[in-house]
Amino acid sequence: MDNFKIAVIGAGAMGSATACGLVASGFAPENITVANPHENRLSSLAGMGVRTITDNIKAVAGADLIVIAVKPWILPDVVAEISTSLDYGKQEVAVIVVGVSCDDLRGMFLKADGLQGVLPSLSVVMPNTAMSLRESMTFIVEANGKAALADEVFSRLGKVMTIEEKLLPAATALASCGIAYAMRYVRAAVEGGVELGFRASDAQAIVVETIKGAASLLSLPGAHPESEIDKVTTPGGITIKGLNAMEQAGFSASVVAGLKAGRSDNNH
Repeated sequence: MDNFKIAVIGAGAMGSATACGLVASGFAPENITVANPHENRLSSLAGMGVRTITDNIKAVAGADLIVIAVKPWILPDVVAEISTSLDYGKQEVAVIVVGVSCDDLRGMFLKADGLQGVLPSLSVVMPNTAMSLRESMTFIVEANGKAALADEVFSRLGKVMTIEEKLLPAATALASCGIAYAMRYVRAAVEGGVELGFRASDAQAIVVETIKGAASLLSLPGAHPESEIDKVTTPGGITIKGLNAMEQAGFSASVVAGLKAGRSDNNH
C-alpha cells in the first residue's frame, strides 16, 4: 500500500470524508490527491498533508484509483474532462454520486471516448459520512469489471458490501439516509431525557452510549434484535410498556415509511 495512489475529485462531504478517513487509517497522506475548484475547501486537507489541487486532469495523473465525489449534474462534465487522460488498463474509477446508474456511468465514458467501446474498471460506491471515523457502511456496485481497488480502499473506512445494482436505492436508504434517521432518533431520545429531568448534554451522552452498546450486542454472531429485546422486557415491566407506547404512536411503521420514502430512486 505504500506506493498506492488515490485521486479524489470533489472536496465536499463525501470527498473530504474519504480523504480524512484514509489518513486516519494510516494511509500516507502524500499518496492522496484531492481536487476541487475552490481552494478554500482544500485548506483543512492540505493541513493534514494531503496533496491538494484545483486541476482535475493533473489530479488523476499517476493515480491507481480515482474517486469522483461530486454533485450528479457535475459528473458528466468531470468524466468528459478526465477520460482522455486516464489509462483504462491501469486506473480504476469509483463514483460516489447519488442517483447515477451503471448504464449512465458507462454511457458517460463511452461518449467521452467517442463510443469506441472501451471502458476502464468502473464502480458506483455509496458510503456514508462516518467514513471520516472509519465506521462507514459502504456499498459497491460493479459497473464494469472488478472494483478491486475500491473494495480495498473503502474497506479501510468501515464495512464494505458488494451488491447488485437493483439493491442500491434500498442500501442508500438504510445506510446513507440511515445516518440522518439514527440522528433523528437520538435527538428525540435526548428531548425525552430532558423532559425526564436530565440536562441535554447528559441525556445525549447516555443515549449515545446506549446506542453503541446496542450496536455492539447486535454485532455478535447470531444476534437478533428481538432476542435482545426479550432480555430486557419482563412481564408487566416498564420496558414493554414503553415499547407498546412507541408502537401505538407508529414507531415501526414510521421507520419503514421513512426508508421507503428515502430510496434514492424516489429522487424525481
